[in-house]
Amino acid sequence: MRFIPALIAGMAGALMVAASPAAAAPADRAAAAEAKLAKALEGRVAGEPVRCISQRNIRSTRIIDRTAILYEVGGKLYLNRPDAGASTLDDDDILVTKTNGTQLCDMDIVRLVDRSGHFPRGFVNLGQFVPYAKAQTGS
Repeated sequence: MRFIPALIAGMAGALMVAASPAAAAPADRAAAAEAKLAKALEGRVAGEPVRCISQRNIRSTRIIDRTAILYEVGGKLYLNRPDAGASTLDDDDILVTKTNGTQLCDMDIVRLVDRSGHFPRGFVNLGQFVPYAKAQTGS
């Protein structure tokens, strides 16, 4: 009978040890995402935020896990840090956008769909778009 309390105490200790790295993981993930974002924007200069971008001119999108979405429009990258739902962003998701016009704007809602299972994973509420253009090299 003494075995059961010892087993419970041992399991509790093991759970505490297993939970410790997990507690640090969100900070590590956030730092990794910010580093990935910095690398993507390297050599570019931020411009004034805009409320909308033309949907038909979007060449590609890239999700930075739990952080942001990068839209490539022409030679610029537009950084969008969603006002809500950014923590659900996963670079393996598909972005599904339904708009009423040709513009993608702040306040638009983008649904997230799992790439492999095609089931809904959540949504983000877009924020303003910050344009990043390649830095001009002075001579």
